[in-house]
Amino acid sequence: MDLPVQPPVQPMLATSVAGIPDPQRHSVGDVPGLSFEPKWDGFRCLVFKDGDEVELTSRGSKPLTRYFPEVVQAARAQLPERVVLDGELFCSSRDQVPPRLEFETLQERIHPAASRVAMLSGLTPAGFVAFDLLALGDTSYVERPFAERRAALEQALAGLPGVSDPTEPATGFHLTRTTTDPAEAERWFHQFEGAGLDGVVAKPLGAAYSPGKRTMLKIKHRRTADVVLAGLREHKTSTPERPLLGSLLLGLYAEGALQHVGVAASFTEQRRAALWQELQPLVCGIDEHPWSAWAGDAVANPERVPGTQSRWSAGKDLSFTPLRPERVLEVGYDHMEGRRFRHTAQFKRWRDDRDPTSCTYEQLEEPVGYDLTDVLTGGTP
Repeated sequence: MDLPVQPPVQPMLATSVAGIPDPQRHSVGDVPGLSFEPKWDGFRCLVFKDGDEVELTSRGSKPLTRYFPEVVQAARAQLPERVVLDGELFCSSRDQVPPRLEFETLQERIHPAASRVAMLSGLTPAGFVAFDLLALGDTSYVERPFAERRAALEQALAGLPGVSDPTEPATGFHLTRTTTDPAEAERWFHQFEGAGLDGVVAKPLGAAYSPGKRTMLKIKHRRTADVVLAGLREHKTSTPERPLLGSLLLGLYAEGALQHVGVAASFTEQRRAALWQELQPLVCGIDEHPWSAWAGDAVANPERVPGTQSRWSAGKDLSFTPLRPERVLEVGYDHMEGRRFRHTAQFKRWRDDRDPTSCTYEQLEEPVGYDLTDVLTGGTP
């Protein structure tokens, strides 16, 4: 492979901001303004193509090529002869109309067995959405401003097909849509969540591509929920002399049963020690706990119950200490994936005024449904 930009390359990163930024307040050099685009929820991926040679690398420069043979095939068929792209690998739902992004399905694509990889490439094919250009032909675009990179990207990918059948999963290569209108970006922020996207990204029009640097801005959803404390895990640095809390296991009630909804973590060491001591009076035997039916279940399962393994956690100690579900806490989260928080929740405060059984899924904000197909086809030049 002989390209003007060679792997490994660290992708350009983003800093979180509270809301849609004012483009007039952002300029790089003599170029003012921002370009906004949807924030895709998948695997960040760089695509390197030199003729029939194609390499896919992750945000951390790990190879992804072997896990997505259908994306490699699509790159050979759809992309220019020699090109380097920054974008996102994604999987979309096959049994939901309109379709939406499914991050868990994408996670399942990382498997050590070649036979499993081949099977999943047909059952749950991935797609790729491009949002930046690093090289085309013999030309490197890394030092060029984003406005120029975007114009060249649109021209290079002008022949990409749209998604014609909304009942089929979105596969192949796509070009993300962009706008310089902050009002349009605000609309996308609220509307596209229904298709499984998790916010908006803003890029300075005059900025060069800066590998590994937080040049972009990201705007993600921020919400709160009252959840039931159902268990805890020890921190990896915990010792018998100084036990430390690692994470809190959280639950919500559905039809009278306490469901595992995620974890809260990210405490200071002092807070970890204090919480460990504070919660000891709630410790109970697993046979007294609502999750007793899951005790000893050591295989991955669709309910993502606590203490179970997946290929992402293989070898990790996922055991937990059951706590009587008597306390309620408020947590911050960005969005849901199925019946769980997509990312680790953030502890806000105790809610001793709440009855645990009143903490149900009904309190959660439900995004308005939106068709992933419309998001993708809107980005086709």
